[in-house]
Amino acid sequence: MNQILLHCCCGPCATYTVNRLREEGFQVTCFWYNPNIHPFTEHQSRLEAMRTLAHAIDLPLIIPEGYEMIDYFRAVVGHEAERCGDCFRLRLSKTAAVAREKGFSAFTTTLLISPYQKHELLRAVGETVAKEQGVEFYYEDFRPGFRESHRRSRELNLYHQKYCGCVYSEWERYGKVEIAKILEGG
Repeated sequence: MNQILLHCCCGPCATYTVNRLREEGFQVTCFWYNPNIHPFTEHQSRLEAMRTLAHAIDLPLIIPEGYEMIDYFRAVVGHEAERCGDCFRLRLSKTAAVAREKGFSAFTTTLLISPYQKHELLRAVGETVAKEQGVEFYYEDFRPGFRESHRRSRELNLYHQKYCGCVYSEWERYGKVEIAKILEGG
């Protein structure tokens, strides 16, 4: 059985993704690495939901020590309007490195389930990181399972977030602004 390391952005997105990967014959281990999530209380709420899911479905979960928010800001500062690619690279590079170090045959991400993510960019970053790290990036468009993931996560009473995770997406969501327009002076 192939072992895959699944980068997990949150418990709700992992519900369908883990099940789908298991159906495909993978032995799944989840990896929590999300230094983009802000504020810290939001990070912890999402992490707790991930722990709850892992416990409920007998899912191995790797959680690195620390909260590397500064690494996220260093990666995106100065080009906040195009931050998603840098954020994907930061998180998937770490996931790929751990996958390689621990002998997984491949890695992937729950971000591939979201209709709100820049899917082609995410795929391109995953494939680039895979070449750099020497471990396979498993690509599958999990978006058809998005509604199912929400239904299942509600059954498990998992915390549901209202924005991507970063301070910029929070501002865009609640402040009703577009970062790109602000940076252009508009």
